[in-house]
Amino acid sequence: MFKNVLKEIVENVDGGVASVLMGFDGIAVDSYKKQDSLFSAEDIGMEYSVVLGQIKQATQMLEIGSATEVSVYAEHMTIVIRVLSDEYFVAAVVVPKGNAGKARFLMRTRAGILLDNLS
Repeated sequence: MFKNVLKEIVENVDGGVASVLMGFDGIAVDSYKKQDSLFSAEDIGMEYSVVLGQIKQATQMLEIGSATEVSVYAEHMTIVIRVLSDEYFVAAVVVPKGNAGKARFLMRTRAGILLDNLS
């Protein structure tokens, strides 16, 4: 089930490379990547789970509400992360000239499906 949604996100985004559903503990629930991809969504997710934990802590300290989305635009990839709950997030990897906005849209609109199946 999860792989179908993760595949849909990657395959329907121009420049989509990989996606992962992961816990804030850095353990992947499931992932999908294009066969020719050099990027491991699981490795990227593990590294960013630490950063997300720090962002979560900062928003609590500042009392500004929960962070729902984080985007990192780097030289060789764009990473879009959507927080699903206190325990899980979904991330998509897109090439720099890809359509990160569509990745954001698909993750937002598919978040309910992922959450329903995590329970």
